[in-house]
Amino acid sequence: MKKLLTICLLLIMSASFVMANGQAEEKSGYTFGYTCMTMNNPFFIALEGSIRETVEGNGDRLITMDPAMDVAKQINQIDDLIVQGIDAIYLNPVDWEGIRPALVALEKAGIPIINFDTEVKDMDYVTAYAGSDNKNAGFVCGKDLVARYPDGGNIVVLDSPTMNSINDRIAGFMEAIDGEGFTIVAQQDAKGDLPTSMGIMDDVLQAQNDIIAIMGGNDPTALGALAACKAANRTDILIYGVDGSPEAKSEIASGSQFVGSGAQSPISIGLESVKLSYQILKGESYETRVPVKTFLINEANVDEYGTDGWQ
Repeated sequence: MKKLLTICLLLIMSASFVMANGQAEEKSGYTFGYTCMTMNNPFFIALEGSIRETVEGNGDRLITMDPAMDVAKQINQIDDLIVQGIDAIYLNPVDWEGIRPALVALEKAGIPIINFDTEVKDMDYVTAYAGSDNKNAGFVCGKDLVARYPDGGNIVVLDSPTMNSINDRIAGFMEAIDGEGFTIVAQQDAKGDLPTSMGIMDDVLQAQNDIIAIMGGNDPTALGALAACKAANRTDILIYGVDGSPEAKSEIASGSQFVGSGAQSPISIGLESVKLSYQILKGESYETRVPVKTFLINEANVDEYGTDGWQ
């Protein structure tokens, strides 16, 4: 009987070891979280795809969350990612200030934060940042406008104060046109969103008759303004955006009033973000800030970059 009990115990211990070993194998590799302000934006779809391709190519896992421009939802989703045991997170905030509770939770959980594209306000919580030179992206649009209208004129600015990337772009644009005779007749929060921008511009165009240009904080905003201008038959108004998206490049290439986009590369931002995450997790040296260059795409160079994908 004693011998039988001993055999049974050995079998149970052996089975437990096999199960534990199997679980360890299932948990091998890294698990990353990804959250951006919205996946209803081609820029973030391309960026996530760039990260996913590299992560999964390394045999690791990426869990993507879409807060759909709701900061409270983004915070809850990050809490869920923490519970799921992520090793690091790629984070782009819906609200650069409002995201703070999630940053605190991630720090308490010891999870590295790779902040991308849009800086959070509390950068002390961030392990590393990868993003475009957003100020320059707006600056090159402003310089192009000055070259086209050296005497200035009335313009509209469509910004988004909760998105620091757009804040930087608008700051760069303002710097470029400062002292050049331009008057801002309307400046409103378009939330980086095409339908919102279109609705705002419908109203602005009814109130203003002498606008020469519109600066959008990103390409979806600019495309919304374009749709409103076309609907109102105001095709003389120049439109600028930031992203260098395929849709924007197609408009520029067609010779439409969408004349320029401060281009960035979501693919490059994704690759730099992934590189940082592996360096951090493996204890290697890394840069805490990785800038990705921006430049103007207009009718003079759009053919170099093509219209069927991101640069």
